[in-house]
Amino acid sequence: MSMDYQNRLNQLRKGFKDNHFSLALISNPSNVFYYTGFNSDPHERFMALAWNGKTDEFTLFVPALDLEIANDASIVKTIIPVADDEDPFQVLQGEMGDGITAIGLEMKEVSMYRHQQLQTVFPDASYTDIQSEINKQRLKKSRSEIEYLQEAVDIIEKVLEEGTKKVKAGMTEAELAAELEYLMKKFGAVGPSFSTIVLSGEKAALPHGVPNDRKLQTGDFLLIDFGVKTKNGYCSDITRTFVIGEASEKQKEIYNFVLESNQAGIRAVKAGSPLKSFDLAARNVIENSGYGEYFNNRVGHGLGIDVHEEPSVHSNNEQSAEKGLFFTIEPGIYIPQFGGVRIEDEVYINEDGEAEVLTTFPRELQVL
Repeated sequence: MSMDYQNRLNQLRKGFKDNHFSLALISNPSNVFYYTGFNSDPHERFMALAWNGKTDEFTLFVPALDLEIANDASIVKTIIPVADDEDPFQVLQGEMGDGITAIGLEMKEVSMYRHQQLQTVFPDASYTDIQSEINKQRLKKSRSEIEYLQEAVDIIEKVLEEGTKKVKAGMTEAELAAELEYLMKKFGAVGPSFSTIVLSGEKAALPHGVPNDRKLQTGDFLLIDFGVKTKNGYCSDITRTFVIGEASEKQKEIYNFVLESNQAGIRAVKAGSPLKSFDLAARNVIENSGYGEYFNNRVGHGLGIDVHEEPSVHSNNEQSAEKGLFFTIEPGIYIPQFGGVRIEDEVYINEDGEAEVLTTFPRELQVL
């Protein structure tokens, strides 16, 4: 399965020409990967995909220690290594030349320090943000990307199936999180796509809580929210909530309202509807159940190479849903000092404009 990197670069090039840039720089590692196939975290080192307006050519600047990997992986074959003892901005200026007056860059990505360095080597340049154009391209997922995303889902669901067999009262949240992350690697993932969330009892009411030495107890809610990054560079993100030992009537009630909300949100998904309608369909179920005050976050977010991407599926997003969008539906009820439930699935608006759900792990309440 191959990605159409050349087509992506051509689209990018057209936008740069239309904006009359003399230089465009892409430095977000996920964006560099999206356009070149080279996937790397440079940490503090300089890495950028550069387009030269005078020559209409792309050049990839990489830390010298990544040169061999970049040569193997990147569709852009003009690759300039930058040694640790070199000034990367002098190297960039040396390759791009003089007369740089208009630079396109991802403004959220470029620090004040890097901006100052760019100003030093290109003193006559003005700057334009190119992030929205990149987001627009990355927004729509191809069928090839969906196959990679499905692979990430398959691995995490296998982890969940095996991992829940290890759950027992007395183990800590941190111990279970460690077991789950071990299984991720065992089943072929590079690692977690974000810090694994394992929360029990009253802590399940913290949407982004951190697992610690709290011991799992009989009667606890157990909320697991996690995902993997695969060798192909794509992410998964799924949440399931369980009960340890025996569920109370209130736990069952809350769980069933969240499940109903999750299903209502998924049923609402189709091309042509405003994105906010998916959030509202899920939210109305929880509002009508009387627990509306305990659901105070958006219903979903896009994912792909990054675990949080466009679109943002919230109640004020008037953007019309299109074929190719990929996002989560993850309603929840979070009651302080009691606990919480979240059920999260991954949904694709397919070629027919209909919802295709990639996650298959059972949604009904499971007692462990």
